[in-house]
Amino acid sequence: MKALACYKPIRLFLSGWLVLALFGCAAVQVQEVKAPLPQDFPQQGFSHRAFEDLLQRFVVNSRVNYDAWHADPQANAQLDSYLAAVAAFSPENAPQRFPTKNDAKAYWLYVYNALVIKAVLANWPLESVNDVKAPIEVIQGYGFFYSLRFTVGGKKYNLYDLEQDQVLKQWSDPRVHFVLNCASSSCPAIRPTLPTGEALDPYLTKATQEFLSEPHNVTIDHAAQKLHLSKIFKWYQSDFINDLHRRGVPAQNGIVDYLIDAAPEPVKTNLRPAIPYTVEYVDYDWKLNKTTNDKP
Repeated sequence: MKALACYKPIRLFLSGWLVLALFGCAAVQVQEVKAPLPQDFPQQGFSHRAFEDLLQRFVVNSRVNYDAWHADPQANAQLDSYLAAVAAFSPENAPQRFPTKNDAKAYWLYVYNALVIKAVLANWPLESVNDVKAPIEVIQGYGFFYSLRFTVGGKKYNLYDLEQDQVLKQWSDPRVHFVLNCASSSCPAIRPTLPTGEALDPYLTKATQEFLSEPHNVTIDHAAQKLHLSKIFKWYQSDFINDLHRRGVPAQNGIVDYLIDAAPEPVKTNLRPAIPYTVEYVDYDWKLNKTTNDKP
């Protein structure tokens, strides 16, 4: 459903550029979900099972079969039921349902990923999230990340504010960058399992190590003395460096020190000689992280 809303002047940050955008009344697309809660939704706590089951059905090798998902009315109804629970409850308006900090952190991570998928399905077919255009497309990605609004715990959010305010600023844990998925090929892998509580920490550490082990995210060219990195490390460099400072880890070599600290072996050993190398950031691939392959 589309609604007109007055959007105050804001400073928008996307793809590493700071843009001052002045708006009067702009068209905001409010995505209303009208569905019952999942049948097995608990009276206490918060269950991500309905969303996890869908990921296990439609995620193949970290890519999403949006074609099959979009064509399956039952799957879409199941996603809407999960999002009905998201709309009703959050750690802000129902803190009793999230007994630990990790339960609350998991909620915001999984809700972001679920809403990204919902936004893709609602605008299907797409080749890129950048194909979703706002009436005034101020910067690339505005239509998808800024103009679409969703209800979360009784409040309206766009995807940008959800990521910035409820994930990045609140938790100060750079590992979350490696599980947030923006439906694009250069994004971290979307994962079909959703641990909460104590299981979340090892999950985040594993996601970080796997991201750093992928050659298209971290490539060391010893011959040319160059280090090719995902642009995630450029856009959010302060998050990674600040994490080292908080933990008392030396950071005189910038982002390379974070990579050495967080990477698994043998990547860690391979990175140490690259400390003085020139760092170059790889162009971000915004093509949709889609697949048409069925599960084997």
